[in-house]
Amino acid sequence: MTSNFITFETDMGWMGVVGNTAGINKVILPMQDRESITKAIANAEYSEESYLLETKNALIKYFKGNQVDFQIPIDLSGYTEFQKSVWNIAKDIPYGELRSYKWIAYQIGNAKAVRAVGNALGKNPVPIIVPCHRVIGSDGKLHGFTGGLDWKKKLIELETKHHVR
Repeated sequence: MTSNFITFETDMGWMGVVGNTAGINKVILPMQDRESITKAIANAEYSEESYLLETKNALIKYFKGNQVDFQIPIDLSGYTEFQKSVWNIAKDIPYGELRSYKWIAYQIGNAKAVRAVGNALGKNPVPIIVPCHRVIGSDGKLHGFTGGLDWKKKLIELETKHHVR
């Protein structure tokens, strides 16, 4: 299946989204310039397919501080059932709210899988769409994130600032 990508600018920098007709399979968090994004994308062709444009528009709104309900198809083929189960739980964490790794472990029915949950979240290929940044330690501290702890903090602050309860 052919992979396509699109690059675009948000209020926090340039982003890239990769996908195919089955769904989005990679989100590249904001970087300083378009060239950095295109270097991070391999084996894909630039496209303005509707699924990429829909994702682009949703992410631009998100970075403007709008609450976005990502109802975008994602393609998680090639990942384990455990990873998918963790990401499916994380996907449902409401905007502006936080949950712990332990909470997710309980949700998947394996309270002892806290470290495995963290490892699965660390491999999340579609951050923001699957909001793994909303998962923190039971101690309330930030732990790990695909884009680094600075990005995790920025995303939590963005949502906290704009969250309407």
